[in-house]
Amino acid sequence: MIEYLRGELAELSPASATIDCNGIGYAVSISLNTYAAIQGKKECKLYIYEAIREDAYQLYGFADKQERELFLLLISVSGIGGNTARMILSALSSSELVYAISNENATLLKSVKGIGLKTAQRIIVDLKDKIKTDTTALGNAPLTGMTASPAQTQVQEEAIAALTMLGFAQAPTQKTVAAILKEEPDASVEQVIKLALKRL
Repeated sequence: MIEYLRGELAELSPASATIDCNGIGYAVSISLNTYAAIQGKKECKLYIYEAIREDAYQLYGFADKQERELFLLLISVSGIGGNTARMILSALSSSELVYAISNENATLLKSVKGIGLKTAQRIIVDLKDKIKTDTTALGNAPLTGMTASPAQTQVQEEAIAALTMLGFAQAPTQKTVAAILKEEPDASVEQVIKLALKRL
């Protein structure tokens, strides 16, 4: 079992990272919060969860152990798979997610694309007793204040590519991203994706 990967950050997009470990490149699916944590670094260390199925072998990577613990809790809930858990961890920070579950805030969970009321309630019921209520230990640095990409077109392209990789159709994604950038021209890739996840 892979506990973590440490190496050169060969490629990075808001949805995935390629870590070069002694000449072997590992493709790792990441959340938006992890993307924000490792963006701009030449080397990084990601804690890994291996999803092994008959038809696929996928690695999920996390900037810290707390986010991985939350991911493992989320996928233990019936109906929540790896990609849905990653979507939740992209739309909400670790501390926001802990707050939503511990305070039974189904509305906040419902703000994540693909999470309906029943699923939000199931997450709360299943995880309320398991979740750590010490949100200070899970606090992630806020995404606000991230430096925006030099060109707005680059932000737009990266955001659309990431959302497409997360499973959204290209046409509505392009329309949504364009609308967000019109409203907030200085938004970073992370901010655009976070806003898009709530609208798509």
